[in-house]
Amino acid sequence: MTSGIESAHLAAACESLGTVLPAWSALPFAGLLLSLAFMPLFWPKFWQRNYHFVSVFWGLMLALPLLWFYRQAAMQEIAHLVLLDYIPFMILLLALFTVAGGIYIKGSFKGTPLTNVFFLVIGTLIASWIGTTGASMLLIRPVIRSNAARRNKAHVIVFFIFLVSNIGGALTPLGDPPLFLGFLHGVPFFWTFNLLPVTVLVSTLALAVFFLIDSFFFWRDRHQLPRGDQSVHVPIRLQGGHNFLYMAGVIAAVLFSGTVELGQVTVFHVALKIQNILRDLALVGICLLSLKTTSAHIRAENHFHWGPMKEVAIIFAGIFITILPALAMLRAGPDGQLAFVTCAATKPWHFFWITGTLSSFLDNAPTYLVFLTTALGSFCDGVPEKSAILKLIAEQPAILEAVAAGAVFMGANTYIGNAPNFMVRSIAEENGIKMPSFFGYMVYSIAILGPIFLLATLVFFT
Repeated sequence: MTSGIESAHLAAACESLGTVLPAWSALPFAGLLLSLAFMPLFWPKFWQRNYHFVSVFWGLMLALPLLWFYRQAAMQEIAHLVLLDYIPFMILLLALFTVAGGIYIKGSFKGTPLTNVFFLVIGTLIASWIGTTGASMLLIRPVIRSNAARRNKAHVIVFFIFLVSNIGGALTPLGDPPLFLGFLHGVPFFWTFNLLPVTVLVSTLALAVFFLIDSFFFWRDRHQLPRGDQSVHVPIRLQGGHNFLYMAGVIAAVLFSGTVELGQVTVFHVALKIQNILRDLALVGICLLSLKTTSAHIRAENHFHWGPMKEVAIIFAGIFITILPALAMLRAGPDGQLAFVTCAATKPWHFFWITGTLSSFLDNAPTYLVFLTTALGSFCDGVPEKSAILKLIAEQPAILEAVAAGAVFMGANTYIGNAPNFMVRSIAEENGIKMPSFFGYMVYSIAILGPIFLLATLVFFT
């Protein structure tokens, strides 16, 4: 515990960190991105065996010099990031991964374009209510099984990431972490339904493009698919359905933490809200209950194991540490080395593309908060935060819609734009699907999502 004066000094030190960090302090993050992009492509065996060492290496390349030169301010910033961002982030992912992995949708699904569109539509619809991670973990295995006989299927997983792991989470704070962060800062829970028109446009266009591409590949692969009586017909059944109750528990825990105020405790000079601690404990308890009450046979049928979760935890530990300078400089606004970025955002389409582009490579939750703060400073300066948000919604709703849509939608642009992206890719590869490389995936996102986002900009954000 610290005195009020000491806490004030620490807060000031952390605020000033973004003003003194040089632009090159973001190089370890660039190094980690390049490692993620090139090592699996050119040295796949080395990457599979040593990705954890690579992540730790780049994390230490940032953390050690930062601690040496900035000491207490750096320690405070790292503690803040680990305790308030990384640990809760991983606990929520773990709970959703574990609960969804205990639900097995059994039955015969033939991977036709219509079947795949059906899965993508369902996933897109439920992602806003059980989270993009929950929807992804629930449906990715049935999608993989239904397309098992097809030769060309990587595109199915890519569009799954676009729609279920990202775009579908835009309608409630439960859908994606940036929106939940906005909810905690005073954005009304149901305000995000204002994103319904742009979400419908973007998702409908993406589904239409997918149907055309998938129909082409299905036509090419049709001679390899089971025909007539050669296929084994298994009635559609749901096993482990009690895990839906646990999923509801996850949603309730998240809502609880955003709607009550129970005070706070200080750990390593970081203020932790008691309701958030209780939420994380509840999520861990739900995770343990799911493991205890779900048959091992169901998880085996689902090919459930901890490999994807382990990979995400290690890779994102490196990402969370190495993005620290970039986020600190963005938070510093006009006083930081990235002032040219934050000062460039003045119109809705600026906020949409700048927030979205940065969310493609940085953690989209703090990026959302940075540009929410930028918008409040530009249009509601001097007004208390919650009142300022309501003022922004009343007077400049398109600004907040642009920030929210950019953070959620453009998380689909790269594998690291949102945690479910990485988990889905990992599960697909473990099931023998050869996924595009880091840059190969970006070719998909730029070619397909780029024009769709441009149209959305013209219709909604100009």
